[in-house]
Amino acid sequence: MKNKIWRLEYTITLFILFGTILILLPVSITRTSQARLISRWNEQYNRADYMFSVIKVNIDEETEKTFEQAKGDEDRNLLAIQLIQPYLRIDTSKKVSKFYKIRYMDKSKVLKGQEYYFDNLHYMEKNIIVGIKNVKTENKNLPVYKMMFDLNGKRPPNTWGKDIFGIDVYSDSTIKPFGEGLSMDALEKDCSSEGSGVTCSYYYKIGGAFDEKI
Repeated sequence: MKNKIWRLEYTITLFILFGTILILLPVSITRTSQARLISRWNEQYNRADYMFSVIKVNIDEETEKTFEQAKGDEDRNLLAIQLIQPYLRIDTSKKVSKFYKIRYMDKSKVLKGQEYYFDNLHYMEKNIIVGIKNVKTENKNLPVYKMMFDLNGKRPPNTWGKDIFGIDVYSDSTIKPFGEGLSMDALEKDCSSEGSGVTCSYYYKIGGAFDEKI
């Protein structure tokens, strides 16, 4: 009798442990995956920072004049891609599928015409998708280009703050991650399931915690 009771208790305990593992496993996998992406973003940001520091040193007057004389956004975007292509090993012959869509962290769609919508997309090494667009401004304190990096390429989640991060590029070739300059409260709100996720680009760089609800 005692052996039967012991076996029953043992079986129940195993079921409880197994059920707990099944519940916690997806959370653990998500947390680990996100930690890896955040680490990769920090590496990619440092690489972009180094790239633009090299460009700043080596850019000549003729190249600067070419940018100044560019007639429109499309020409400026093309010039920018040509400039950074050898550093990021961009393959302009490989097209990003038209079915590739990006979402904000709150699961809403990134719509054409919005500030963080990119239609000039290319593949770089490791199948990372990089986007770049010219920003119309004559204010030297504002960025002249915006860039995005989808570290997972076309694989999901294709979401700002999860696998997509971005930078502002200034006329003096300095860069800043999206969100720099915002308060910690604003960053925490935006880098959550209730926000866009765009400012996670800066929030994670300063040690912000991953929102486990997203």
